[in-house]
Amino acid sequence: MTPSNEDLEREFERLLRNPLTRRHILKRGAAGVMSASALAYLAACGSDEPAGGNGQKAKGEKPIAKGTIADSLYVANWPAYIDEDHTALKSFQKKNGTKVKYVEEINDNDQFFGKVRQQYQQGSSGGRDIHVVTDWMAARMVRLGYVQKFDKSSMPNANANLIDRLKSPAFDPKREFSMPWQSGMTGIIYRKDKVKSPPRSVADLFNPAYKGKVTMLTEMRDTVGLVTAWQGGNPEKASLDEYKKAIDKVQEGVDSGQIRGFTGNEYIKDIPKGDSWVIFGWSGDAVQLKADNPNVEFVLPESGGMLWTDNMQIPVGAPHAYTAEKFIDYIYEPEVQAPIEAYINYICPVNGTKEVMAKTDPSIAKNPLIFPDKSVFDNTYIFRDLTPEEETELNDAFQKLIGA
Repeated sequence: MTPSNEDLEREFERLLRNPLTRRHILKRGAAGVMSASALAYLAACGSDEPAGGNGQKAKGEKPIAKGTIADSLYVANWPAYIDEDHTALKSFQKKNGTKVKYVEEINDNDQFFGKVRQQYQQGSSGGRDIHVVTDWMAARMVRLGYVQKFDKSSMPNANANLIDRLKSPAFDPKREFSMPWQSGMTGIIYRKDKVKSPPRSVADLFNPAYKGKVTMLTEMRDTVGLVTAWQGGNPEKASLDEYKKAIDKVQEGVDSGQIRGFTGNEYIKDIPKGDSWVIFGWSGDAVQLKADNPNVEFVLPESGGMLWTDNMQIPVGAPHAYTAEKFIDYIYEPEVQAPIEAYINYICPVNGTKEVMAKTDPSIAKNPLIFPDKSVFDNTYIFRDLTPEEETELNDAFQKLIGA
């Protein structure tokens, strides 16, 4: 049976036992204390791609050569993005004799890019064998030639078990340079005790009854993507003019006072206080907010929500590239993925995990926020890859909009 928005809302109750998620960590850490202008500045700086370097070389490189499994591996990931016991890392070591150095060193895509860009440009990974970055940054890594091409013949699990919705992103249509770690959704978070009726459309954020109680996100792709879809465009294929039309509409909301501001994770303070009633936000945050206030709900707009993915990639110069490739493939065994999913509670990218969890934790297996069916995925968009010129122009317009 196709889950309704009401079904999705009810499923938040099933997620409340999860005390810590990546977005939850971020809201209490660096991203949580940054102002909107600071986050916007980082985004703008991140679009400044270095000249020279490897350029487009990655697309023409030969796949990673086969070899032997190394005795060590360095994985760079986001905080609290794996189960506390590190079950997959321990089992990989037991199976292959490889000790995994797992470093939670990514707190922001742009910050990480700034940290590694010089090394990557020079063909060094800084010792890293795998990093995990969000779609648009993964696209930049591919475009600049900073990541290696997989030998898909060495990755049978990844080939067989990646869910259909994530198989062909625009930036990597054959998944030759990236494999999903986890995914999530961006939609509408609201206070059901404050609104007259549950919001179902982006139009509700422009309802005069909520003037001054609306916020949108400093993440350009989320805010522009959601509004573009509402205006009838397809965020996966939209033109620059369609994106700018969305910015113009949001500008109207700013000028009228309808929109009180733009936030990163700071909205987690505004919603509980009642300063904001209807906002753009992330499903993971909504889970945590609802844990403290049952009046908080999350819905995907009828016109569609945004789907984002954090991707594993193997950087240039990785000392153990073949081992990294085998580790990525190992993560795509459903039995290996299950403990990660039981803790993270994001959208699972691995087919077969649902069936494993049906035996160990049926409540998670039945959860449409973790295992969405086709109807939910069909109501989401992955923001298309922008050229450097498009990204600069769109970022400039968006920074002006949010007052950065």
